[in-house]
Amino acid sequence: MKAVVLAGGYATRLWPVTKHRPKMLLPVGESTVIDRILEELERDDRIDDVFVSTNERFAPDFEAHVEETGFEKPRLSVEQTTEEKEKFGVIGALAQLVEREGIADEDLLVIAGDNLISFDVADFLDTFEENGTPTLAAYDVGSRDKASSYGLVELDGDRVVDFQEKPDDPRSTLVSIACYAFPAEHVSFDEYLAGDNNPDEPGWFIQWLVDRTEVCAFTFDEAWYDIGTPESYLEAVAWALDGGNHVADSATLENTTIGENVHVLEDATVVDSNVDHSVVFPEATVRDSDVRESIIDRETHIEDLNLAGALIGAHTQIGNGQD
Repeated sequence: MKAVVLAGGYATRLWPVTKHRPKMLLPVGESTVIDRILEELERDDRIDDVFVSTNERFAPDFEAHVEETGFEKPRLSVEQTTEEKEKFGVIGALAQLVEREGIADEDLLVIAGDNLISFDVADFLDTFEENGTPTLAAYDVGSRDKASSYGLVELDGDRVVDFQEKPDDPRSTLVSIACYAFPAEHVSFDEYLAGDNNPDEPGWFIQWLVDRTEVCAFTFDEAWYDIGTPESYLEAVAWALDGGNHVADSATLENTTIGENVHVLEDATVVDSNVDHSVVFPEATVRDSDVRESIIDRETHIEDLNLAGALIGAHTQIGNGQD
């Protein structure tokens, strides 16, 4: 079986932190978002190749990261885009990847590299093998407002009887997350696109597939974070740290109070400050400040500030309210 890890997005809602960094490489606890997935795929013997589907802008970042981590299965598959407006859509990119890599006759796992999932991918694949049909992972987001942003799943047992991509008026709160497994005969992205169907979101493909064949669902009750905004990223960090904090050995803390769910990365300096529910990136400096629910990017210097819900880009200097 082949696996595709989707890592081609430009994460504009997380700019400036992700303007020059793929969000899949954002730190979450002692790991990164994508490493949690790659680690599971690395140890599952059913997966023999892992294609990290990315773009030209971020390909060097992923290439360096895979080499540094020492994973053996991942290899890059690069779409020819450098910015958001050039993208082919997820299904369009998947169709090109399948043709480019020659894997049209293989069972295929597709999973988003920016999703933090609490279930074991191995359990999901067990369910797929038992079903022998296209299988998706489904999660109850607990809010109809949230559900309207995803693909809504209606089940009879574990069989998907209806699927609606981003409905205006969702009837329930059970949604599909970006984790799918397809038998080789249903890796039919080209057929879908030939019908002039929406190439953007995988949910449109699933909706099309549900009308043509049996699709099953793997439901889970633990945590799931779709890391697309600063708020969801900090929520994922909080889940991973579970009320604790993670401070790099090379970081410097002086006369500072560190609250819950704080990640301070390598060579950062925090002096005479309070930090809570925040991430401070490498070589950033925080002095005489109160920082809450904020992200301070690398090599940034802030001083004498009271920040809440802030997103400060790299190489920035702010003090006393002045840029």
